[in-house]
Amino acid sequence: MPVWCCRCSLADHFRTYSGTETEGQLLNSFVQYFGDSLGRKIKRMPLIEETVLPGDSLLTLPVVIIGNGPSGICLSYLLSGYRPYLSPEAIHPNPILHTKLEEARHLSIVDQDLEYLSEGLEGRSSNPVAVLFDTLLHPDADFGYDYPPVLHWKLEQHHYIPHIVLGKGPPGGAWHSMEGSMLTISFGDWMELPGLSFKEWAASKRRNIKTDRVMPEEIACYYKHYVKVMGLQKNFRDNVYITSVSRLYREKDDEGRSHQNEDISTQHLEMEDGQKSLVKRNWEVRGYQRATDGSHVPFCLFAENVALATGTFDSPGRLQVEGEDFPFVLHSMSDFGAAISKGKLRGKADPVLIVGAGLTAADAVLCAYNNNIPVVHVFRRRVTDTSLIFKQLPKKLYPEYHKVYHMMCTQSHTVDSNQHSAYTSFPEHNVLSFKPEMKCVLQSASGLKKILKFSVALVLIGSHPNLFFLKDQGHSIGHHSNQPITCKGNPIEIDPYTYECTKEANLFALGPLVGDNFVRFLKGGALGIARCLAIRQKKKHELIESGDGGGEGVP
Repeated sequence: MPVWCCRCSLADHFRTYSGTETEGQLLNSFVQYFGDSLGRKIKRMPLIEETVLPGDSLLTLPVVIIGNGPSGICLSYLLSGYRPYLSPEAIHPNPILHTKLEEARHLSIVDQDLEYLSEGLEGRSSNPVAVLFDTLLHPDADFGYDYPPVLHWKLEQHHYIPHIVLGKGPPGGAWHSMEGSMLTISFGDWMELPGLSFKEWAASKRRNIKTDRVMPEEIACYYKHYVKVMGLQKNFRDNVYITSVSRLYREKDDEGRSHQNEDISTQHLEMEDGQKSLVKRNWEVRGYQRATDGSHVPFCLFAENVALATGTFDSPGRLQVEGEDFPFVLHSMSDFGAAISKGKLRGKADPVLIVGAGLTAADAVLCAYNNNIPVVHVFRRRVTDTSLIFKQLPKKLYPEYHKVYHMMCTQSHTVDSNQHSAYTSFPEHNVLSFKPEMKCVLQSASGLKKILKFSVALVLIGSHPNLFFLKDQGHSIGHHSNQPITCKGNPIEIDPYTYECTKEANLFALGPLVGDNFVRFLKGGALGIARCLAIRQKKKHELIESGDGGGEGVP
């Protein structure tokens, strides 16, 4: 099957492209947008014959963003030339920060020293730029204040950096697949993106937002509308699945020959005599776009920079126990909701077995409770464990979760189960195995085993990013090398001010991949990346103008 290969050459201006031969839905629509500025031809060639085009300098797209959730959307917004400035009448409640902002009021925040501005700030993120951007957009939000942002936004098109955002579904990412009947943990205002108030959007759509917390469906609609109203849709491609992101190399002493992919060139890098000296160049991004008829259209793009914005919902956490692959063991709220909708659990005498002590597990308990389905709730921690998420949520704002927590504490298996047949908790218990006759073997902290019968099991113990398209699934770029990337235990290791991977140049990451699970804080990643890329583009222009650019744009 042929693959469509886009080798885009950037001339002195990154805003002007041109392309002639275009085939394949993804690249065809892409070229239509960039019009006459793609510079180099896009040529069709078989996948196995993918080689350098004769006479082509192989300059590539400046940025490819993988993931079209709020992280990818916000980054696209900033790369599209939107710049935040200190509002004329704004006074930040932090006097030290306000003094710093006044020092360079004429400059956008993107053009200022983020390390200097971030110094001394504290917040609920380990990434200093995330804390900085959050306090500019939501001053003193953690203290219960509802101050307006101290920023206003200007569209400065000369700052535009060409980019493409690739996502599996419509803009909004995982928000389109979340359980629609539950409320968001964060307030609606905290879910909004720069330049468009969520409340104003809801009012304009005549949506009746009764509380500060809203349904995921509302947020998904807001993100989709945001991309359209901000004029970003030209950069977005839906129904796109990435299969490979790999680094390309060239031989330092023979730049005119064909490039090699990472696996092949690594052999040369490890040669003892140093006879082959290879230089890292740009990224090759492969995948396919799903067409309306269900067919797959392969593509190949090349990028100077890749930004990972995939979130953490791709791969549900698993217990790794015997029998977990039985069809009656589910791993997502959507599957559970589908089972309820289809009536599969109606009239079942045996309870639903829910495993996990997080908010998603609590959502499942509430869902079952509201549908009159009995629940057996199993989790490893003590109910007094201070790390339980329920301990961190105010009762007045999250009454439904505290209702679940109250049941976890008071309706355990040690109490007369006949009094609480609708719900029974098993604190400090592990699942040892699932049996084909829909039975589960539990083990308590003391080692005692118990067998329970259930109608369906729901394992909700978190989720992890699926970075299968990277070499070794991205294990090498985490804080702990050779371990899977997780948002809490092993996020991607980045420079705290540029969000560039410390172990892989020109590869960036933001959002849950670097530990920022809340939309409030993932916006800081977009700010850090935008500033880093703006500086590099400026330097590249200066090199080109001075005649020292080299013509290849190789990092």
